[in-house]
Amino acid sequence: MQNFRRMVLVFLTCILALSGTVVASAQSSSDALQNVQKQLDLKAKEKNSINQDIANIQKEMDSLYSYISKNKQTMAETQKRIAETQALIQQKREEIVVLQDKIYSRKDIMKNRLVALQEDDNVNVVISVFLESKNFADFIQRASAVTTLFNADKDIINEQEKDILQIEEEKKFIDEQERRLEVEQNNLAAQQAELNENLKKRQTALTEMQKKYSEVAKQMAMAEKEKAGIEAQIRAAQESIRNEQAGITAMKPVKPAAAPKGKEFYVSATAYSPAESGAITAAGYNIRQNPNLKLIAVDPSVIPLGTRVWVEGYGEAIAGDTGGAIKGYKIDVLMPTKARALQWGRKTVKIVILN
Repeated sequence: MQNFRRMVLVFLTCILALSGTVVASAQSSSDALQNVQKQLDLKAKEKNSINQDIANIQKEMDSLYSYISKNKQTMAETQKRIAETQALIQQKREEIVVLQDKIYSRKDIMKNRLVALQEDDNVNVVISVFLESKNFADFIQRASAVTTLFNADKDIINEQEKDILQIEEEKKFIDEQERRLEVEQNNLAAQQAELNENLKKRQTALTEMQKKYSEVAKQMAMAEKEKAGIEAQIRAAQESIRNEQAGITAMKPVKPAAAPKGKEFYVSATAYSPAESGAITAAGYNIRQNPNLKLIAVDPSVIPLGTRVWVEGYGEAIAGDTGGAIKGYKIDVLMPTKARALQWGRKTVKIVILN
């Protein structure tokens, strides 16, 4: 009987122990399930955070592209105005050369007229013409011819004065256009500096976002596909920024060297090389032995031989040669090779007399 009781007690003890184990196991499973659910909820929040970061980066990139496009358009308009102003200045320079040549061509006429007047003053000319007339009809014809002659003198002088005044007005206009050109070039430089600064800021912002995205992506493997896409977009944006910076550097205007002080005017300039002329110039320079010599061919009645000059786009040079086609306000600049001479072509440039 006593043994039976012990067996029952052992049995009941085993039942109780087994029940406790089951309850403990169930409780442990429930806790594990809750932990898994918490992890899932946390991952879901992380995924939403990643998606928000992606949207922010995309918005920043869209803003970048919009700003670049707007700034490029502004810079292109400024560049267009610069080109138009340069073309207008060139046109006015060419018009001045035409007027200078007209004035130059009248010099011989006026010289001959002055010599004639020195030999016989106006009153004596009129008296001589009238006294030598054969009859009244001849007298009338001679009087008409004298009047026409005197009026022609006045017309030449008036045209000369008019052309000289026109040249001064054209020079004033060119000066004003050159001042406008300098303002536009300064504006373009400021726009380029602003765009460069903005590109640097955008690059910094993109770098920070890329860093943040990388940190988030490491914590959530589920975002690998989105991560690859946004990294590709960021790389494309960085490449676009580098390309834009390279384009800005190429557009930067180079301000021409300032002209020295001295008497200045404009000339039509061509170029030649030692291969196309004799070895010794009109002033005695051997240009085949010294092909890199800075020398120009001139009309000595406009620029005397031996004169030191400054030529726009060429630099300081000596007036050391002449040429059959170099008459009036025309010059020929010496280049070391025929290819360089052809590259120069024909252009209207400013020239300054230095001595």
